[in-house]
Amino acid sequence: MKKLLALISDSYHEFKHVKTITVCAMFGALSIVLSHVASITITPSLKIGFGALPNELVDFLFGPVVGALFGGGMDVLKYILKPDGGFIPGLTFNAMLAAFIYGLFLYQNKVSFWRMLAAKLIVAILCNAVLGTYWLVPVIGKGFWVLFPTRLVKNLIQWPFDTLVFFIIARALEKAKVFELIRRT
Repeated sequence: MKKLLALISDSYHEFKHVKTITVCAMFGALSIVLSHVASITITPSLKIGFGALPNELVDFLFGPVVGALFGGGMDVLKYILKPDGGFIPGLTFNAMLAAFIYGLFLYQNKVSFWRMLAAKLIVAILCNAVLGTYWLVPVIGKGFWVLFPTRLVKNLIQWPFDTLVFFIIARALEKAKVFELIRRT
């Protein structure tokens, strides 16, 4: 428990550094571009995209507190820039919760495929499949159990792919000493 509280405290104190805000701004811009350019809408409840990757890198670099606030802010900003239906505050909560979970798993650790695989599984099931479906039920007008199986299968299929994409990119950035440069500055 002490380690968890220390991790959250360390992440909170990341806000003291100008580099945190600067890196978040750059990753935020990249996230917006990737969300608009590299995103495929299959149905209103099924979307595949790469806009979350910069968010996950923020979670890795700055932890659960910065990640949660960044994730929530980016969700609202993306909605403002490209509204897609009504605004659903529950989905913003999901973005914040997912970022918090990633931050807990990734912050102050080396890039690890297995660590990211576990974090992605929790986010895929809890945030995307269960809570995401719950928030979409009143909007789409179908029952939870009608939407849930499709969303669960989609998330479980996408889970290893998303993990591999994050791992490859994060490992490449790590080898290029990008993370070391960001943390050192």
